[in-house]
Amino acid sequence: MKKLKSKNQSDNHCTQAQHAITLYYNLINAQDTSPVKNQQNVKFYETQGAFQNSSILREHFKTDLNGKILQNRNTPVEFNINNINTQNPDPWNNAFNILKEEIELRHYSPKTLKSYHIWARKFSRFITPKNPNEIVDDDLRNYLTYLTNGLKVSASSQRQAFNSLLFFFRHVLKMEPGDLSDTPRPKVKAYIPSVLSKEEVKTIIGLMYYPFNLMAKIMYGCGLRLSECMGIRVQDLNFDTEMLTVRRGKGEKDRVIPLPKSIVPELQGHLRRVRNLHRIDVTNGFNGVFMPYAFDKKAKNAATEFNWYWLFPAKSLTDVIETEEKRRYHQHETNFQKAFKEASHKAQIPKRVSPHTLRHSFATHLLKAGYDIRQIQELLGHSDVRTTMIYTHTIKKEVKEVKSPLDF
Repeated sequence: MKKLKSKNQSDNHCTQAQHAITLYYNLINAQDTSPVKNQQNVKFYETQGAFQNSSILREHFKTDLNGKILQNRNTPVEFNINNINTQNPDPWNNAFNILKEEIELRHYSPKTLKSYHIWARKFSRFITPKNPNEIVDDDLRNYLTYLTNGLKVSASSQRQAFNSLLFFFRHVLKMEPGDLSDTPRPKVKAYIPSVLSKEEVKTIIGLMYYPFNLMAKIMYGCGLRLSECMGIRVQDLNFDTEMLTVRRGKGEKDRVIPLPKSIVPELQGHLRRVRNLHRIDVTNGFNGVFMPYAFDKKAKNAATEFNWYWLFPAKSLTDVIETEEKRRYHQHETNFQKAFKEASHKAQIPKRVSPHTLRHSFATHLLKAGYDIRQIQELLGHSDVRTTMIYTHTIKKEVKEVKSPLDF
């Protein structure tokens, strides 16, 4: 509780945490006591959202997307501790495990797994107390209607929920959701990204400290996503051709991007520091960096080689509990996000900016400089040129007088 308060968490957040931990301790104490006491019913009183994630109490509470209790009960909630059957786990947990296996089988990104898992859990709370094998088409239809009319979520959130649950129905429940044409769908608005000027980009980068300022230069200079920048390895840099290879980008696609010539000396100096850190790791007997999929089993020594080392390694080694290994991970995305946010606040830029704004600015400035939209599409790694066309709305349109081709 002291740690939560030191992090300036809200009083409501601290209260929920205290109630959740209290419930956890009470369950342990009830299971560890004598058989006589174990037969007694344990009473827990409803508090603000304290039990919203408890599978035991799902039938007593129904919550919205934010965990707020929709059904208010003033009476104590009673259940027998013996009803907790560890031999037969919750069927919903089995469904979530299958969802994880199906996503990993298709090599989807961890972020996809996280979002699909979150929506599946929200859906399970909505249809409580039903089990997965009791779900029907109307449950999905009612939930999507509730998102639109009840919670009034954005079009992108409902689209994400629909895709997540469609995958859940087809690959976990092994059933088609049926006709959803009559389900209300919010109108998708035209999205125009926020873009920084060249001067604003230079100002923000100038206020960032090493190595995050170098990361920002690469993201803006090459139009990278944040995850793509964090995942760069030493072997992806080619100073001879001045090219950067982006491996396993969005959609598991690779692409090649020209390196900004202005940052090549800075990158070479950074690589010398990275090489020194790699030598220290090898001397201390580390188990290598984290490798894609099971490549380290195919090439056992590759994980400790310098060419596979991260361009932006984490400060400390990561303990792998399952294998009792010490491996090096790349810089966490949140570290860069915090540094970028702090710099943008110092720059006092009156725009809604995030690390992804650097990628938007890269595309917009190229388009403004007269580069072909197809070239920009290839550099950004877009599958459809229509995705790239959104940047045509971020530049000033110069309308020319229409003339006949005979007069040109």
